[in-house]
Amino acid sequence: MSGAGPERIRARGGRGIAVRGNDIDTDQIMPARFLKSTSFAGLEEKVFYDLRFTSEGEPRGHPFDRAEYAGAGILLVNENFGCGSSREHAPQGLKRWGIVAIVGESFSEIFSGNCVSIGVPAVTAAPANVARLMDAVERDPGLQIEVDLESMRVAAGDLSAPVEMPAGGRARLLEGRWDAMRLLLSAADDIHAIAARLPYVSGF
Repeated sequence: MSGAGPERIRARGGRGIAVRGNDIDTDQIMPARFLKSTSFAGLEEKVFYDLRFTSEGEPRGHPFDRAEYAGAGILLVNENFGCGSSREHAPQGLKRWGIVAIVGESFSEIFSGNCVSIGVPAVTAAPANVARLMDAVERDPGLQIEVDLESMRVAAGDLSAPVEMPAGGRARLLEGRWDAMRLLLSAADDIHAIAARLPYVSGF
């Protein structure tokens, strides 16, 4: 019997965490020396590692290490977040840390595409609205944020603002087509049925 396909993602919500700065590239999100593993397990511990710790391993007080942001799920970023290499480890590490959606001024196209492929919406908002969200969560780390992919708005407290993302990626999330492997496995019965009719597979 075919398995269930990927989840249809209509909205994501949670407390926010702001990581300020333009042009934060994938090497800052996930340094290259942590790409040697054959799986993505444990990458959450390495996210922003060189921004979080000195070369001697001393904490720098990065938001990802502050107790008030533990468990936050909505990452707020500035311009050109995720630029640099196409490494999947960057969004994988963020997701494993607990990030379920990212709101920023702009993203690398490859990075935002990699986010969609693991079910993490990366939406853009006007710089002024991103700044308002960042200020709000820094004043109140308990503030709840919702990213609604149907209405294409982000809401937090008395702030509601429009967001954007590529139409193709949005459709994949809304329709549950974002996880290519799970989508393939969900069609196992059809795949076997078609394969049985192909001479070069069946041997006849």
